[in-house]
Amino acid sequence: MRLSTSFLTLAAAGMMACGGGEGTVRLNGAGATFPYLIYQKWIIDYNQAQDGVELNYQSVGSGAGVRQFADRTVDFGASDSPMTDDELAAIGDQALHIPSVLGAVVPTYNVESISASLRFSADALAGIFLGQITRWNDPRIASDNPSVTLPSTDITVVHRSDGSGTTFIWTDYLTKTSADWARDVGAGRSVNWPAGLGARGNEGVTATVLQTPGSIGYVELGYALLNNLPVARVQNRSGNFVEPSIASVTAAAAGAMLTMGPETDFRVSITDSDGAEAFPISSFTWLLLRTEYDDEARARALIEFVWWAVNEGRDDAEALGYAPLPTELTGWIADRLTSITVNGSSVWSGPQTTSD
Repeated sequence: MRLSTSFLTLAAAGMMACGGGEGTVRLNGAGATFPYLIYQKWIIDYNQAQDGVELNYQSVGSGAGVRQFADRTVDFGASDSPMTDDELAAIGDQALHIPSVLGAVVPTYNVESISASLRFSADALAGIFLGQITRWNDPRIASDNPSVTLPSTDITVVHRSDGSGTTFIWTDYLTKTSADWARDVGAGRSVNWPAGLGARGNEGVTATVLQTPGSIGYVELGYALLNNLPVARVQNRSGNFVEPSIASVTAAAAGAMLTMGPETDFRVSITDSDGAEAFPISSFTWLLLRTEYDDEARARALIEFVWWAVNEGRDDAEALGYAPLPTELTGWIADRLTSITVNGSSVWSGPQTTSD
């Protein structure tokens, strides 16, 4: 799967072109870089199609997005790491997590002599990012890649330097699959990295891997595809080395859907999911909305955008490296959106239906 570089030109043009007139409802959001490619596509399309609404989204990382949302400096946040119970309690539990798309966090690397797609076990990935595996021909990498001639060159680890939902997904997976990682580092948007170079955003990690021979990093799948970086197969719970793809991310979500229902908390982790075809470093990403807004026009405009995104916008997902939400979720999302109020009254009565 390849992504067209023309999207970046479109994004830049859309950002420069948007500028509503007097009376326009302007909505600002900030947060995760993981879904930035699709969020910018949605916002560009929506701004061009809808009179009187102008949306802006700043790709600043999940940690910053959660902080700005909690501080009420933006209308909506975005995060690949759900808010914790303590974070929710600090704002009076006045937040909704609305899933938008699914994606994969993938190991990507820059090793000149290797053209094949490498395979990694959880043990090997944990060893690399713990600084225990320092050369590409280490036996723990070589045993998973018997047909590949690995060089003896040093490994340079590249990780996020900012508070990141992508980091949360990556470290959540390593915490579930490596006792050493769980004991020494753990999961979080920010962790104390034992080794490596830090870079800001999925964009920064992608650029650093591209510029650093012998490096390995972790990014959202779309960023690797857009920049023609190789992506690795990762061993899942069934023992299979699975390629990150729309199908394998969807398979990872399938197990979670079996235990979810209309009242289920959407803050669900699907890393290390069951399923023979599941890619093990997969995740939902969430839009953060308040349960109570002060302005009805702004609240309604935001709800209508979110509903449009998870329905009409789902067709954009695959081309940008994401998996669309399971269709069963859309009705549950509608129920959440109808619960948003202004002055105690519901703002949105649900999707409009037409009759013949």
